[in-house]
Amino acid sequence: MSVSDFLAFTKKNKNISPKIRLYLIDKDKHYFINAGTLKNGFSPKLTIANNRDSVLSAFSKMAFLFDELIRLRIVGHSNESDSSELLYLLNLVPINRKIRTFLDWKVFGPEFTRDMSRLFEVRNDTVHCISLDEVTYHPKSKVSLSSMSGFKKFRTDFQKAWKTLLEIYVTEQEKLDFKKLSMG
Repeated sequence: MSVSDFLAFTKKNKNISPKIRLYLIDKDKHYFINAGTLKNGFSPKLTIANNRDSVLSAFSKMAFLFDELIRLRIVGHSNESDSSELLYLLNLVPINRKIRTFLDWKVFGPEFTRDMSRLFEVRNDTVHCISLDEVTYHPKSKVSLSSMSGFKKFRTDFQKAWKTLLEIYVTEQEKLDFKKLSMG
């Protein structure tokens, strides 16, 4: 059973087990199943405006997917105490350690790991500033997010990384047994 079939079955039957917690990506649509309800997830395309809140919002979506990717690999679709305990622990783990874990697990390649680390340096700087004028991005050479070209480079690299992360997530999600999930 495919993700599409599982979602169609879930929407038709409207009887979703509260024991399932899953972020699902089906083509260009994202869904989140949690506590017996199916909701829309994030947009597959991230729009990032040149302001602090928009940048931090984009990073929070990426960090959410990191945690869901780790959950998927460790507890699968579980929404029981093991899932809650894992989410608690994940909130304590710094993002750079999660990125390194993905490299160790061979989920991320070395180049993508480096790109993610560089992007999340921007997040760390953005958290500790008032304006993006104080933030620099270091892809190959240092660029300021206060310049149009610097912000454009950051946004392009971020959107490319988001697309790659979604592809990685879909690969992991395909390992789930959706037929078994649909049986409760």
